[in-house]
Amino acid sequence: MKYVSTRGQAPSTDFAGACLAGLAPDGGLYVPETFPQIAPPAKGEPYHEVAARILSAFAGEAIPLDDLKVLCQRAYSSFSHQCVAPLTQWGPDSWLMELHHGPTLAFKDVAMQIIAQIYDYLLERSGQRMMIVCATSGDTGGAAAAAFAGAKHADLVILHPHERISPVQRMFMTTTDAPNVINLALDGDFDDCQAIVKDMFGDRDFVARVNLSGVNSINWARVAAQSVYYATVQAALGGSLRFVVPSGNMGDALAGYVAARCGLLSGGFEAVCAVNANDALSRLFNTGVMSRASAVATPSPAMDISVPSNFERLLFEMTGRDAEAVRKTYDLYKQAGEAPLPDVAVSRLKCSGLSADSVSNDETLGEMRRFEGETGWLICPHTAVGTFQARRLKEADVKTVVLATAAAAKFPETVEEATGRKPVMPARAEALYERKEVFERMAPSLAAVRERIELHAARSR
Repeated sequence: MKYVSTRGQAPSTDFAGACLAGLAPDGGLYVPETFPQIAPPAKGEPYHEVAARILSAFAGEAIPLDDLKVLCQRAYSSFSHQCVAPLTQWGPDSWLMELHHGPTLAFKDVAMQIIAQIYDYLLERSGQRMMIVCATSGDTGGAAAAAFAGAKHADLVILHPHERISPVQRMFMTTTDAPNVINLALDGDFDDCQAIVKDMFGDRDFVARVNLSGVNSINWARVAAQSVYYATVQAALGGSLRFVVPSGNMGDALAGYVAARCGLLSGGFEAVCAVNANDALSRLFNTGVMSRASAVATPSPAMDISVPSNFERLLFEMTGRDAEAVRKTYDLYKQAGEAPLPDVAVSRLKCSGLSADSVSNDETLGEMRRFEGETGWLICPHTAVGTFQARRLKEADVKTVVLATAAAAKFPETVEEATGRKPVMPARAEALYERKEVFERMAPSLAAVRERIELHAARSR
């Protein structure tokens, strides 16, 4: 199994190379040279076994299937629900796929727990130590911290926007007490954090000097791991499904597209990206123009993103894998802050099964109240963006599955504001409030972040 860059100016590599590199040397994102065709899971097949089979198809010879089975079993043993991604029905033909049963109560755990296992496995075999950098809008950082804390062969540096994530989100990443995890709170927004990460990867000397890697959704292994739960839901519900995916960086929705390309979904593929007031993705789908706008604060902070990184992978597919067209589009976007998509991509997007729509702040809070009134359940504001969007879709002969991306307890202030009820923290996470937080505040400066990473790299060797 070989991987190529969406920008076409980097040599192909295997799964290990794509996984450990994160971003391709030419600034593009890795995708499989061809999508493997994978047998759908049988109904009732254990999640960790399904995950091992699907990841094995993407890993090729880089990791033997028997080893992946061990890694997956170890990764998902930390989840509080044996199904990992269980389903609950909340209305006629309407389901929640609960993705918040991992250690940090968010969907990012599903991919991050196995990625940490894969990294330590690959690094041990190659005799390397790696510096992993992670920009986060809230949940990725906590999931990465929980997964990589105490890793034998990796250090982790987390960049998060200061005071733009919920306190609980922050505590999941700042209370590990692990010497190999560093948290940097930047005075900016998520896009500033993400831009610094991308700029660091653009300096190949720096990348080589600190042996840099990334585990954001720019990392292909994240997308591959998230495609698994689309397959297990298809096996459980059967028939035609319509997914509604609360979206920021679009990695979760792209994972559904990948599952469909690999033959893991039946009855066609339809997924609506539900975005908040930061509607860059919605505008992109509906106008065919990439345009830059500053992110604004919303009740669903993990989606406060104005540059959806994973759209680049979809654009690569929609242009017929025309790397030059992708490169030119993103070069223009970087220079001018706006770029029209190639005509062929606009045409194919309409038939891709993917779409996007935005939900306002008031609609989000109102949906949290309405959902609690109808079901008695508290949902997080990101999930509420999804359920609100699901309500306004046209009726169809399909089952609608909303991805419940985080537990309500991760956003107690917002949930209480919307519903008048404060969510209870699950017992497995109660100790969070008793731990000491450790993070460093700094300006959103590439030079400052690089200097801090180099200092840690020197100390950890």
